[in-house]
Amino acid sequence: MTNRLVLSGVIAKDPKRSRSLAGIPHCHFVLEHRSYQQEANLPRQVYCYINVVVSGQGQQSITQDLAVGSHIKVGGFVSYQTGRNGLGKLVLHADHIEKI
Repeated sequence: MTNRLVLSGVIAKDPKRSRSLAGIPHCHFVLEHRSYQQEANLPRQVYCYINVVVSGQGQQSITQDLAVGSHIKVGGFVSYQTGRNGLGKLVLHADHIEKI
């Protein structure tokens, strides 16, 4: 099955760094996307926030320069996560980030 998402946007919340109990480093941030897309041959304004996590030692170097306002393009897979409060959300698990 295919699960691949590529999205560009602006970092809307400060990246937060953490480590799992297994010692795996993670960088979490929120990406804000705004664009115009075609739907039914009409222009449609699109807007969304999505939580992004970048995991693993090798991936952390690409997150060092990220800050609120950075324009980036992110690629990875989407997964559902349930928070401590019991609410669910989609999270983009990024394996590719490039500044634009």
